[in-house]
Amino acid sequence: LNLEFKTMHIWNSLSPPQKGCILCIGFLDKFYKYLQAQDVEFTPEYIETELILMCENTRGKENRLCYYIGGTSDAATRIINEVVRPLSAHVPVTNICEKLKKKDSQICELRYDKVLDLTRAKLSTMRVADLKRILDNWSEVCRACAEKSEFVDLILALAPKYSSDFIDPKDDL
Repeated sequence: LNLEFKTMHIWNSLSPPQKGCILCIGFLDKFYKYLQAQDVEFTPEYIETELILMCENTRGKENRLCYYIGGTSDAATRIINEVVRPLSAHVPVTNICEKLKKKDSQICELRYDKVLDLTRAKLSTMRVADLKRILDNWSEVCRACAEKSEFVDLILALAPKYSSDFIDPKDDL
């Protein structure tokens, strides 16, 4: 019985982390792959500079993650070295995020927003306030929109620019 417990304990410690830190792992994995594509030396100074530059161009939840680690100019704390040093040593991003979780639990509470179904049928059933919120998330404004259909048309026109999941119905022809 004791051997079975030890074996189970070791097995559980080797299992991947629970479904936490999804955004942290996704963001840092994307950043790590970007750095690998640059084909440069992984120095802490270079990684920190690139991470701060990447954080300047983020929005939404990824920007909130950058704020928590100190990658934004208005960040209250600065634990960016907890990301930079392990990345320079090629530590897996899952391990980095688990260590960040110990420093600030809010990091692993962040989740990606739901992917919107940007079809005309779905958009036309939404409220105008929700359509405005989509545009606001994209930092876009429709000043001349008076009708709901004008908001829908603008979102459909901008969707390829802001959503990688957007499928243009005209491409099926």
